[in-house]
Amino acid sequence: MPDTRRRIAILGSTGSIGRQTLDVIRAYPDRFAVIALAARGNVALLAEQAREFHPQLVACTADDPATQRQLDELLPDALRGLDALTTAATHPAVEMLVAATSGLVGVLPTLAAIRAGKTIALANKETLVMAGHLVMPEARRHGVDVLPVDSEHSALWQCLRGERASEVRHLLITASGGPLRTMPLERMRDVTVAQALAHPTWRMGPKVTIDSATLMNKGLEVIEAHWLFDMPYNKIEVVVHPQSVIHSMVEFVDDSIKLQASLPSMHLPIQDALSYPDRLDRAGTPLAHALRWPELARLDFEDVDLDRFPCLRLAYAAGRRGGTAPAVLVGADETAVALFLRGALPLTDIPALIETALERHTVVDDPALDDVLAASAWAQDEVLRLRGLPLRDTARENSGSVGRVGSVGSAAGG
Repeated sequence: MPDTRRRIAILGSTGSIGRQTLDVIRAYPDRFAVIALAARGNVALLAEQAREFHPQLVACTADDPATQRQLDELLPDALRGLDALTTAATHPAVEMLVAATSGLVGVLPTLAAIRAGKTIALANKETLVMAGHLVMPEARRHGVDVLPVDSEHSALWQCLRGERASEVRHLLITASGGPLRTMPLERMRDVTVAQALAHPTWRMGPKVTIDSATLMNKGLEVIEAHWLFDMPYNKIEVVVHPQSVIHSMVEFVDDSIKLQASLPSMHLPIQDALSYPDRLDRAGTPLAHALRWPELARLDFEDVDLDRFPCLRLAYAAGRRGGTAPAVLVGADETAVALFLRGALPLTDIPALIETALERHTVVDDPALDDVLAASAWAQDEVLRLRGLPLRDTARENSGSVGRVGSVGSAAGG
């Protein structure tokens, strides 16, 4: 019998989204097959995944000597370097690309996969935030679906199915508020890395968790929703919902509201993207995680406090300005967060640095991809200049230095 399984490539297979994607594939071995796996530096886990799923191609992007020695020992046939991401994404046998890289490295392979006719399951925010004006028209031109994997965008996508865009009043993106939602403002400057990483409802990678603490993640999701659903910014709102049970809502012109609810887990939005247009029965699988309404003590909703979360204001402003402004937002945030994580600046300096970078940047309207990447790189360096730190060593960008252009491995939620 012919193999009818959906054939999948995963960029960021050792990160949170990548690991959970493999959980879904493991639960439905008759529905999905792994063709390509790519990761950054966790060679031991990548080798373990390769032994279990037998992909046709394995790739690793880290180029430091220690990683190269590990590859020689554990995965001698693995492709190496950033170009390997595009090779994995466009492999002839691949039908669907799960773009689960974190940071900026996902843009080029995602565009290449679209041009090769692959369906995109998108977990990488930066791809649409920085290059939505390029990615979505390219997807339409090639007849390619871009399916959201973020829990919030998956919720909106499900609520919008079968609806007319002209009848939508607002997209309502929910935010947990992160670990600092109730901390007194006067204490925010003294927040430790451990406090900022202690998310109350989601377990994510460090970059995404810090973005949740500043609410930058919601700002990026607003810009992403603008491109995914072709919705103007004045129709996209953020509401704080600490329990993270309702993942987003759509308000229609007749005052009705549709919502998507489930217990906090990325397995469900990943599964929905992988299996679309089908819904797979999870009863009896390790993924079964049904919501029991009587067990919910309460569901709370709050307005966003922009004094506490100025990054959300900055993201709206960058999205509305367009051009290369969102790329500057992403680049400045990436480096500022990296500096905070290594203890080089207080959390409250993250929005201040981003705002200064945005003010100093000369926006390029209707930018080409090179303009986008250059603007983001400029913003990374600008943050380092503002802090009086050495600029990025481009020879070490893939080795994990502050300001490097992204990393492979991502998470979503919050």
